[in-house]
Amino acid sequence: MKYQFSFRPISQKFTRPVITNHGIWEIRESIIIRLVDVTGKVSWGEISPIHWFGTETLKQALDFCSQLATEITPEIIFAIPDKLPACQFGFESALDNFGEKHEFINYQNLTYSGLLPAGEAALNQWEILWEQGYKTFKWKIGVDEISQELHIFNSLIYNLPNSAKLRLDANGGLSYEEANLWLKICDNFKNQIEFIEQPLSVDKFPEMQELSSFYNTQIALDESVATLQQLEYCYNQGWQGIFVIKPGIVGSPSRLRKFCQQHNLDVVFSSVFETAIGREAALKLAAQLSKNNRAVGFGINHYFTEKDSNWLESLWNNL
Repeated sequence: MKYQFSFRPISQKFTRPVITNHGIWEIRESIIIRLVDVTGKVSWGEISPIHWFGTETLKQALDFCSQLATEITPEIIFAIPDKLPACQFGFESALDNFGEKHEFINYQNLTYSGLLPAGEAALNQWEILWEQGYKTFKWKIGVDEISQELHIFNSLIYNLPNSAKLRLDANGGLSYEEANLWLKICDNFKNQIEFIEQPLSVDKFPEMQELSSFYNTQIALDESVATLQQLEYCYNQGWQGIFVIKPGIVGSPSRLRKFCQQHNLDVVFSSVFETAIGREAALKLAAQLSKNNRAVGFGINHYFTEKDSNWLESLWNNL
């Protein structure tokens, strides 16, 4: 089978900058790909790299798309190298939509975690998200001085309803001493704190294993398991905690599906600030592979303005 291939770069400005330990992120740039089969059926995919997570750069993804012919085959798609994980996801997701057998995916079983802004802005935002139905929230730490963040945390945790769950995401930005302090404090709120995400940098995996045995508060790996190869490595090293999987950058969906089905992982699926194209493909995997009741990290719609219904048509016609 051969498919007609075309692609378009796209950029979206966040309604408010995403502030993490990695820096300030103001514009989300990605690539939308289109495949057309011999019957004229159209399928879409999305390539949304996050280079500081260890994926290819946007330029590398664009270069890869540019060197492809306008007619491609599944063999070409499945031969995309592991150094281009976001490309693997985008092309395989588009190809997967051509499958004749589409099993029913029950997305109704998924609940969502709402992303709060870093800093004091979280104290105002959580109520808005709560009224929209969110019961789980994620707040970025490791951005400001720890004393300031602990002060905000105290206000946040005491104002959140008792039934709410809070996730703290450090994006690898804490020192070992700071991680200990956060975990010690979080142990006092074990019914409300779901986990601390990536407290230490990727090269501190042994230290995170050590910390996970010291405290009741769970630790989730994120940057450490950004790609499928990293996920396999951490699993083989005996990680017993939570794995945060971002389908949009992890790599091949078929290989991810196989790995998760073969192993009993405690997984949280999470967004990479993709458009509806990548979101649908990622949520399909989340609905298939989630084996627990943890909320998926896709509560990020409030970071973008809503697109027009014909945005794809406009994207292709306005080249």
